[in-house]
Amino acid sequence: MLRSLTTAATGMMAQQLNIDVISNNLANVNTTGYKKVRAEFQDLLSQTIKPAGAQIFQGTTQPVGIQIGLGTKTSATMREFSEGAFKATGGPLDVAIEGDGFFQVLMDDGSTAYTRDGSFKIDANGQLTTNDGFIIQPQVSIPIDAQEISITPDGTVSVKIAGDVNQNQIGSLTLTKFANPSGLSAIGRNLYLETSASGNPIESQPGQDGLGSLQQGFLEGSNVQMVDELINLIQAERAFEANSKLIKSSDNILQTLNRMS
Repeated sequence: MLRSLTTAATGMMAQQLNIDVISNNLANVNTTGYKKVRAEFQDLLSQTIKPAGAQIFQGTTQPVGIQIGLGTKTSATMREFSEGAFKATGGPLDVAIEGDGFFQVLMDDGSTAYTRDGSFKIDANGQLTTNDGFIIQPQVSIPIDAQEISITPDGTVSVKIAGDVNQNQIGSLTLTKFANPSGLSAIGRNLYLETSASGNPIESQPGQDGLGSLQQGFLEGSNVQMVDELINLIQAERAFEANSKLIKSSDNILQTLNRMS
């Protein structure tokens, strides 16, 4: 059996996964706070026919060897946490993170998730939540008679109550960062979970300890660049097509050999 059949098959499978990743990026081009993913590949174990440095004659060694690669595989899907473009919404509960950091979210099972999506809502108890109703941590409760809501770059949350002249501080938002944010596990709903690869969360006030500041009335868009993704898609398609032609060529060779036998 020709090695090229299985080698080209690994190339086709790798490019199929690459196209899947690109498709997901394009599908989330308008998702708030979405971070694009890049597929990475590495070659498989090579078959060594003759090792480099092998002794040929007495006192003579082989300067180069003979190795035949056996294909490729996906080594990782790398999530890039570069900052997306900001969109001005004017909404008092829309908050963008300018710089590093994640908002903390309390899940139903008591665990903590993390998000860059700052399109907050208010639940029936006046608490700030995500679009799915998960409570933002630390908890901030908005009074029912609040007329104005102010969120400063350092995370201070203040409201103006009906009849009051000045604003009253009711809480503050904090941010969390990780040594390796690419090691976070995406669970959908614009949420991530901590893993052993991401490192432990480091919580602090916005604008301190290397964390970004908050911008009220803005939302961070996806960092997907459509032109880049379309170029990547063309390259993946051509690589898939080339590998399929290799399989066809190998099949023609085997067909010719069968006719000769």
